[in-house]
Amino acid sequence: MEVGVVGKPNVGKSTFFNALTLLDVPMAPYPFTTIEPNRGIAAVRAPCPHSEKGVACTPGNAKCVDGTRWVPVALVDVPGLVPGAHEGKGLGHRFLDDLRAADGFVQVVDLSGATDAEGRTVAPGSHDPSSEVGWLEEELVAWVAEILGREFERQARSVELDGLKTEDFLAERLTGLAIGVPSIQAALRTSPVDRAHPARWTAAERAELARELLRAAKPRLVAANKCDRSAKEAAGSLEEAIAPIPAVPTAADAELTLRRAARAGLVDYKPGDATFTVRDPGKLSKGQSVALEEIRRILTTWGSTGVQRALEAMVFERLQRIVVYPVEDETRWTDSRGRVLPDAFLVRAGTPVRAVAYKVHSDLGEHFIRAIDGRTQRALAADHPVEPNSVIRIVARK
Repeated sequence: MEVGVVGKPNVGKSTFFNALTLLDVPMAPYPFTTIEPNRGIAAVRAPCPHSEKGVACTPGNAKCVDGTRWVPVALVDVPGLVPGAHEGKGLGHRFLDDLRAADGFVQVVDLSGATDAEGRTVAPGSHDPSSEVGWLEEELVAWVAEILGREFERQARSVELDGLKTEDFLAERLTGLAIGVPSIQAALRTSPVDRAHPARWTAAERAELARELLRAAKPRLVAANKCDRSAKEAAGSLEEAIAPIPAVPTAADAELTLRRAARAGLVDYKPGDATFTVRDPGKLSKGQSVALEEIRRILTTWGSTGVQRALEAMVFERLQRIVVYPVEDETRWTDSRGRVLPDAFLVRAGTPVRAVAYKVHSDLGEHFIRAIDGRTQRALAADHPVEPNSVIRIVARK
């Protein structure tokens, strides 16, 4: 899965991305620092089941630290978006094309209100960050509607004449956007279109369908960045203004500083924690000590920097992903090499176990017989929905 990090220029997108991935992409307080998409791997936390066996795990794709698995998530940080992006303004076309594969979007906004609609610096509090959430939605809707509308009427008439399913017709048109039939069916149920007669849809109706498609297939979460320069009331006002889209206050600069300090061995800090410990105060410069004490104040005020929390809210709540541990021995929870719980995968809640088998390896899906629950030893049929934090063995024909 992939999460897109989006927003207008100069709101801290690249800092947010760097904090989650520790990649040194360019950062600067002016618009369009990012002109090419940056890709990296972040991670979300999940409890590791190894303690239930009383043995240490042998992590493969997801490291384990003090009983917590860090499960990888792909991120893409794209060029800043400005109003009119779907018409090519700014770096709009490139921005939108880079988002095609994203499962959902974390939109970074400047909670302090110190940047205008195009990312230029203005007086703090003079810009309303909630307005960015509204115009981003309109840009995304216009983008999807334009893709949907290409030669639409002619092709839609053939759908009606041939008696084809509207959702299959739409799925074919939207393949490049990674929007599948379930999301299309959900959007058709909530949009004001005549499902049986797509050739009659107006441009306005297609735009409303595009809006529902985005809500169903590519949910958003807002990272209210630079919260350390804002009052708590500002975060509450933003969340109220953009509901039902959730907002998480973040201080990406502070998070990036803490992760770099931890990597350098200056502090003990795990992403998402509410505090940190300086290993040896005598090794810090005066500037470093002052910066870390300011970050400690931020953590005391906000509970955390919010960066890790924003990503996990996106993955677990908005995208409804759960963690699954596939093994080859359902009793010892090992793979063929004897490694305990080597891999952890993110799948959508309710995913059938056979679909999990395909995720592990296509051959396991093709030759699937059954799955076995590693905790209960119960056999699971192909369509049985996998449970959160499951340990399962896939049984397949040789």
